[in-house]
Amino acid sequence: MMRGKTENAAAARLDESPVAPGGLLLEADGIEIGFTLRGRHLSAVRRASLTLRAGETLAVVGESGSGKSVLAKSFLGMLDRNGRVEAGSILYRGADLARFSAEKDWLRIRGRRIAMVFQDPMTALNPLKTVGAQIAEAAILHRAADKRAARDIALEMLERVGMTEPARRYAQYPHEFSGGMRQRAVIAAAIACGPEILVCDEPTTALDVTIQAQILGLIKNLQRDLGMSVLFITHDLGVVARMADRIAVMYAGQVVEEGLAREIFYDARHPYTWALLASLPQLGLKGEELFAIRGTPPSLFKEIKGDAFAPRNPMALEVDFEFEPPFFQVSPTHRAKTWLLDPRAPRLEEPETVRRLRAKFPQGSIQGGTR
Repeated sequence: MMRGKTENAAAARLDESPVAPGGLLLEADGIEIGFTLRGRHLSAVRRASLTLRAGETLAVVGESGSGKSVLAKSFLGMLDRNGRVEAGSILYRGADLARFSAEKDWLRIRGRRIAMVFQDPMTALNPLKTVGAQIAEAAILHRAADKRAARDIALEMLERVGMTEPARRYAQYPHEFSGGMRQRAVIAAAIACGPEILVCDEPTTALDVTIQAQILGLIKNLQRDLGMSVLFITHDLGVVARMADRIAVMYAGQVVEEGLAREIFYDARHPYTWALLASLPQLGLKGEELFAIRGTPPSLFKEIKGDAFAPRNPMALEVDFEFEPPFFQVSPTHRAKTWLLDPRAPRLEEPETVRRLRAKFPQGSIQGGTR
C-alpha cells in the first residue's frame, strides 16, 4: 500500500515548467530490467545509464539483443508483462518513471509526453480503421480534442509529414499505403499527441535506402520545427551519422561508450564501437570481404564475468575476463567502459578499417554532435 502511495505522489509531482534547449530532460541511472522466461531469469538491461537533453537527438546503437528497445520501452511503461525495472531510476521532470506501475500514471506520460514510432508500421496501424481516424484518435486521447478539432489536427499532421492530398489519405486504409507512407502515417500519429520526446525504434529498417533517407530527413525536420527531443534506436551507425547529436553504444544490456557523434565516429575508444564502425559497408574495399564481428553476444540468462565483449575481442586483456571495467572519462562529453583506458593498460592501436573512416569521411562530414 505504501509503495502505491509513493508512486502516485511521484506522478503528481510531474513538473510542467518548460525545459530550456540543452537542459536535462530525461536521466536514466543504473537501470536493471529483468524478464522471467519459463521459470528462468533474464537480465536484459544491466546497470545502464544515459541522459537526454531538450532539443537533442540521442542515438542508441548496438546489435540485436543488446537491450536498446527494452530500455526505451521502460520510459513509456511498455515492457512485456513478464518484465520489470528491478533497480535504478528514470527521472523525467521530477518524477521517477521506474516507480510507476498504475496505468493511469503512465497515461500522463505515454503519447502525451513521450511517444514512440515502431519498426514495423503494419503492426502499429489497425488495418480495420482509416489512417486519418487513427491519427485523430491519438489527438482525442492525448490532447482532449473533440472530433472536429481532432480531424483538423490529423489533416495537419498528414501534411506535416509530407503526405500529398491529405484529405484523401485521411480516408484511406493502411493497406492502400506503401511502406514509406505507412511509416509517415505512424509518425503523424505520434506527433499528433504533442510529445516532448519522440522515441524512434528502428523506424527505417524495413525501408529501401531512398525512402530511408527521406524518413530520416523528415524526423530531423520535425524535431527542428516542433522542438522535440529524439531518442533514435538503431543497429546501424551509418544511419545516424548525419542526424545524431550524441551516440550511446550498447552491448549485452549495458551502455559501453557514450559521446558526441563526432567523438564516436572519429575518436571511439571501446573495442566494440571499433567493431561496429569497421562493419560499415562504406568502409569496405573492392575485392575484400566485409568485416564481421566474430562470435555471438553472451547469454543474458547467465551471470557475465568481466567485460561482456571480451570473448569476441581479439585485443582483450587478461583483466577483461576477470573484472568488469568501470567508465573512464575521455573528455567532458565522452566516456567508455574499457580497461584499455586504464593508465596501466598497454597502448593498442585502433583497427585499420576505423582509421580508414577518417580518410573517407573527414571532420565536418558528420553533421551531428555540434553542441
